[in-house]
Amino acid sequence: MSAELEENIILSEVFLEILSKEDLPLLKEFLDEQNISDVVELVNEFPEKEGLIIDTMTVHRAVSVFKLLDINQQKDIIKELPARKTAKILNELPPDDRTDFFEELPKAAIRDLIKLLDPEERKITLSLLGYPDDSVGRMMTPDYVYVYPHYTVAQVLDNIRKYGKNSETIDVIYIIDELGCLVDDIRIRDLLLAKPTDIIKDIIDGRYVALNVYDDQEHASQVFKMNNRVAIPVVDDNDVLLGIVTIDDILWVTNEEFSEDMQKMGGTEALNEPYLDMSIFNLFKKRITWLVVLFLGEMLTATAMGYFEGEIAKVIVLTTFIPLILSSGGNTGSQASTLIIQAMSIGEITIEDWWKILKREIVSGLLLGLVLGVIGFFRVMVWHYIAPGFYGEHWILIASTIGLTLVGVVIWGTITGSMLPMVLKRLGADPAVSSAPFVATLVDVTAILIYFGLAFLFLQGTLL
Repeated sequence: MSAELEENIILSEVFLEILSKEDLPLLKEFLDEQNISDVVELVNEFPEKEGLIIDTMTVHRAVSVFKLLDINQQKDIIKELPARKTAKILNELPPDDRTDFFEELPKAAIRDLIKLLDPEERKITLSLLGYPDDSVGRMMTPDYVYVYPHYTVAQVLDNIRKYGKNSETIDVIYIIDELGCLVDDIRIRDLLLAKPTDIIKDIIDGRYVALNVYDDQEHASQVFKMNNRVAIPVVDDNDVLLGIVTIDDILWVTNEEFSEDMQKMGGTEALNEPYLDMSIFNLFKKRITWLVVLFLGEMLTATAMGYFEGEIAKVIVLTTFIPLILSSGGNTGSQASTLIIQAMSIGEITIEDWWKILKREIVSGLLLGLVLGVIGFFRVMVWHYIAPGFYGEHWILIASTIGLTLVGVVIWGTITGSMLPMVLKRLGADPAVSSAPFVATLVDVTAILIYFGLAFLFLQGTLL
């Protein structure tokens, strides 16, 4: 048994022992002495006591625990807490975390909870909630330290001591002019290494990175990645500094975006709550739409096969290769789609790169198709010599049909899989919906047309 597991067991036992004594002061002392992560584990282990745990702790530590819980746990806790404790926690929460929580609540609940906020916090919250969903404005915090260009380093440090306690971070200090417009930012490291008498305007370089308040959160994630920052300022269209976004918020966004993309790529709608917490009916609703769409798409495949019913009846052996051809096209299309979606999500490529991508995928598809085509050709040839007469005297034509079909289907699969996400992005849709099942279904229809079209071309006058 690991030391960590043993420690968790001991904490659980002590917690239960204190509960049995019904000694609230002792419980408060115990909880306030534990690491925040350990208290989170207790909440997860004893969900029926989550409200009691949060209510017993000091406000500051309760907020630290509350921030780390999932949205459903947060909702349950707020329902259980007395109004006084709820008000303290909501007012203590960082504005960005509070906004994230409010976003998940019904409007009626938001109205009731906003009434518990102090006037200043209420103003900040309403302002953040006024920005579009998934925008930088929803996740920024107005808690930051700013100074003016004419300040000395000593004055800046005094300002940090005075206002830094309530700031989201003091790693970076922001310089604004008299109109509130962002001039530059400076790291605390540079301030500590400068002379106390140095003037701020003389040591800044004006090379700052900023986000617009209406920028997409996914774009913000890419900006953080490319610039190696712990915090980035947020400005409006007039460069007025409105707030900052910190790296911890971006990590949450990145995780959520990744989970959402993975769900969409699996051929389902994004789940807005943990899998085990969803009702069967809601899970059904999330999955059925795409399944119906894919089913209707596969009906086109059946229609295409019906069109070639005569050819199939004459050369029944052609049907044995249909699963092979369909899976090859679908697999290569899914590969291309996954690679392109991933590259787009991390900013490696943009829709302006479509021509470069198309050329690369055509070459890749040709090489992949040639390998599979040669394997398919030799499959027929080997089987012909193992079982002479199985494919008849025209076996080489059948082998050529299979080989060339695989080349064509694989090329088409790579083109479809790589270009579909780009087209969806251009249309303003989420590229992740061009999921592997969707691409496979689309390629299936065209694969049938390519297969029997080539069969008719090669076998006309012989087997057809």
